[in-house]
Formats: sequence, structure tokens, C-alpha cells
Amino acid sequence: MQHSNVSKLASVICGVLVAGAATASSHREAPNITRLPTVDSTDFYAFNSYEEGREDYVTLIANYIPLQDAYGGPNYFAMDPAAVYSIHVDNDGDAVEDMTFQFRFTSSLLNDNQGAALMVGPEGAQKSVGVPLKNIGPITATNQASANFSETYSLTMVSGSQRTGTSVAIQNSAEGTANFSKPLDYIGNKTFSDGATYAQYANSFIYDASIPGCEQMARVFVGQRKDPFVVNLGKTFDLVNYVPVEGDSAPGADDGQGFPGGITQDATNDDLNDKNVTSIALEVPKSCLTGSGNGTIGAWTTASLPQARILNPDADFANTEVNGGALTQVSRLGNPLVNELVIGLGDKDKFSSAHPMNDGQFIDYVTHPTLPELLNILFKDAVNTTLGTNLETLAPTNFPRNDLVTAFLTGFVGVNQMATVTPSEMLRLNTGIAATAAADQSAFGVAGNDLAGFPNGRRPGDDVVDIALRVVMGRLCHPIPVAGVDTDLGLCAPEDANVGTVPFTDGAPVNAQMMMNSFPYLAMPIPGSE
Repeated sequence: MQHSNVSKLASVICGVLVAGAATASSHREAPNITRLPTVDSTDFYAFNSYEEGREDYVTLIANYIPLQDAYGGPNYFAMDPAAVYSIHVDNDGDAVEDMTFQFRFTSSLLNDNQGAALMVGPEGAQKSVGVPLKNIGPITATNQASANFSETYSLTMVSGSQRTGTSVAIQNSAEGTANFSKPLDYIGNKTFSDGATYAQYANSFIYDASIPGCEQMARVFVGQRKDPFVVNLGKTFDLVNYVPVEGDSAPGADDGQGFPGGITQDATNDDLNDKNVTSIALEVPKSCLTGSGNGTIGAWTTASLPQARILNPDADFANTEVNGGALTQVSRLGNPLVNELVIGLGDKDKFSSAHPMNDGQFIDYVTHPTLPELLNILFKDAVNTTLGTNLETLAPTNFPRNDLVTAFLTGFVGVNQMATVTPSEMLRLNTGIAATAAADQSAFGVAGNDLAGFPNGRRPGDDVVDIALRVVMGRLCHPIPVAGVDTDLGLCAPEDANVGTVPFTDGAPVNAQMMMNSFPYLAMPIPGSE
């Protein structure tokens, strides 16, 4: 298509998309998981650490509990003590985990779970009465006596199958125990004085951890963070109530010289800008992850619950239910947006409970994706009328969609493909590709001439919404810059994707400068009160 025609095309891409075709993540990606927010994985990241001096490490971050309003008291956002939260690593390419890091949480109150109490009433008639809050005064890194509620967790490494492998406790090296603690959520600035005080407090929960068989120390942190995902969520689900093509000559140029009526990059387009999440962050030496493979690992996160939960009709804090039966996986996340954009509604819960080695059952969703066809149905007639053309389709025409199979299921040769190729959905990270410093990262990752970014793993500053939409609409059918050279990937041809070079975007910008440059990388959470 000529540039002028593409420009006209952009002007008619407006509010007529159905929600099912939207390129956004609500963090509530399957019907069943909407009922279980404490085990709902929102995002997963795997990248070569780019903190100075940590070049030999890989960082893995699994975020849970979506759409947290910072002011969500008085109980805020604790983890589920019945759940097992896991980060899995496959280092040989058979789509079976070789290592699993399991996190189990315990909640407690002061005074043997009775909670803090105040003496109430006149002298001679006073009663000790429990307070309704999780803290009863200010808290700092050095004085946490006013915390009425606390969470601790254990961290276990399983070698081999997560169900039948060898399990060993990971030690908190500072305390010489197998216990770690999680900070309170950012209740507000009367509790924590200000952001600096909360930062110092939260950072005191970053631990060195001793992994059996690993000479170097790992690091671990679990706590609340600002949600790093950015997306124009509300308008997207409102039939995409914007023109989703870049309106400037370049993102952020602010010149209006892009596509007529197209959306431009603005932080106000990010509907998650005021939301927090709970992060499980683990930094592991590369040499302890790669095993006997080719140095590329596959990784994903899951959460599991016991099969049976019997509620206590006379519940108290420590006895709300009885759980039993085999652990059952209820949440799964590797690559972003797969369950939102690729898997059909009827199979979303099945995907949440599936194992990567069994992903062949979902192959039709990748080789014959519905999103491009939905866009074609909605736009083709309007586009042809506007352009005076007779395009047969706007959707890519290469079937099966080997470009998507490569992006989602096998990885790219020479970039992030593993020693053995087993089509399966997981993040694939080449640990041998040096990390790019935060200041030099491209939000478009590999497509932005930055081999250290998505889909070679995923960093917090990678704009996966824009990347995923462009890939689905055929961007890989056209040459992309690799190591500074426009490269034909040979997966499909330009004539297979009429709109493959259109700069689709939701207008919500993200980059590494919005995060921290050191572990655990994600920005400090938003306070519940200024």
C-alpha cells in the first residue's frame, strides 16, 4: 500500500472494534480467574539484569493481584496463604520445567493472631478491644513495632518436575533461616512519612538468598509495586474509542505529522497509571539457570490452589477454611497478551490450567488467529470505500501463520530459540545476549534494534501492547532491523500483510526510564494517601 493510502486507512480505524479484538490486558484474562484475584497473574518478566555490576544475573518477576487501588484499605492486598506461587524455568527446550521456585505465604497478627488491642472505657470498666487496622502507628525500616499484620513466606527450589522433583528450601542468608518477610503495602504518607521512608522500608525486604548448588547468591523481593504495565484500557474495551495508529511523525514528536486523527503518545492514555500490583521478584545467577542447554531458557509463572476448600461457618483470622486435595493450577502466564488476544473465550480457563508441553491443543489459535479476521470484517468495506480500492483482505494471508508460531511458540533462530524446539508458550530468553542499559533500551525490543528486549525475554520497559498488535497484523512479514540491518526473517512476504507496516498503537507510552535501574526494577507503589 502507498503511504497516502495507509494514511487514509488510519483515519478510518476508529471506534468500531469489539472488546474481544482489543489489544489490551485487563489482568483478568480468563473467566474463572476473575473470581480468584489473589492468584491472578498480571504480568511476567524475564530479562538479563541491567543493574550495573549484575551482568551475570537473570531477573524473573511475576506480578499478581490486579488493579490494586492504592487506597484499598483497611485490608489492602495480601497473598493467598493456601496458594503456591511458582516461577518455572525450562533450560533444554522440552517444554518441561527443569527448575521451579515456589513461594508459600503465611499471614499473622500480633499477640498470637489476636491482633493489637486498646484499653477502652473509664477506669474500672475498661476492656481490651482489638483494633480494626493493619497498623496502629507510623512505620519505618528500623521501627516496625506498630505493624499489626505481617506476611512471611518460604522459598523452595524444585529440581525436575514441579510435582515429583527434588525439593530443597532456599535460605535467607542474612538470618540463616528459610523464612522471608513481605513489607506492608504503601498505606500512605502518614504511616510512612513520605516516599523516601517507604522506599527505605521496602528495600529492607530485599534479601540475599542461598540456592543449593549455586556458588553466587540470588536476591529475592516480594512486595507491592506500581503496576508497570501500560494500556489504554477503558477506551480500548469501549469499542476502541480512539484511532489506534500513531498520530505523530514519531512517537512523542508532538507534531501531528503522522496519521490523520491518530492517537499520540500520552501518559494520560494509561488507565493503569494509578494502580499497584504485588510483585514476586527473583534474581538468579545465569550459570544456575542454563543447565546443559544452549544458554537460552524458557520461563513462565503459575499459581495453584488445593482442589477443595471448605469454609468455616464460625471463622476467625487463623481459621477461615480447610483446604485439601492435590494442588491445581489456576493461573498461568508466559508471553504477555496470549490468553487475552489469542486463546478463544471457551478455552481461556483450559489454557490457565495447561502445561507448556501440552500447548499443541491450542495450535489453531496461533496458526489461524481470529484477531486479524475480526479487524478485516470490521474494516475492509470502510477501507475500500475510503481508499477507492478493492483489497480482498486487511488480514495477513500467510497460512499457517508461521510468523506467529515463531513469535509465540518456538522463538527466533539465533535470538531466543532453545537447543530443542518444542512448540510451547513461554518467555524465551537468551542469557548470552548482553543486557542493554536502561538509558539505551528500545521500547520495541528486537523490532527496535535492541536484541536484549521482547520477544527475547521481556523487560518492564518493553511496549508489548504495540509490539503484539503489530506482529499479529503482519509486521514480521516485512524486513525488521536486526543489529542495525533490515532483515527479512523469511517467515512470510510483504504481500502477505497489506497493513504490516502500519504503526498501530494504543497511545500509552512505556520505557525503562519509568522504572528503577536496580533490583527489583519496578517503581515504588503509589501511596494510598499523600
